Amino acid sequence: MGFLDRLKAKLAPAKDKVSDLAKEHGDKIDHGLDKAAKIVDEKTKGKYSDKIQSGTGKAKGAMDRLAHKDGTDPGGTDGTPPTAPPSPPPASPPPTS
Repeated sequence: MGFLDRLKAKLAPAKDKVSDLAKEHGDKIDHGLDKAAKIVDEKTKGKYSDKIQSGTGKAKGAMDRLAHKDGTDPGGTDGTPPTAPPSPPPASPPPTS
């Protein structure tokens, strides 16, 4: 058994506990993230609003992934990242006369 395998085995109970806490207290965590973002935005006088909003969204997304670690989310997807949309077929050359 390799080092990473042993590490994963030892951290699995902690990950399960964090997941359970995220499921149980998700609304409180979201509220705390929003409150912290608002305070930081006020302290920076709106200079970094877009970055603060982006970071808050990413933190909420990570928390949601932890809370729904079984691979199902409220949207009903299987937890895999979305694939790129299919590219359009190449344009056909204009007709010649």
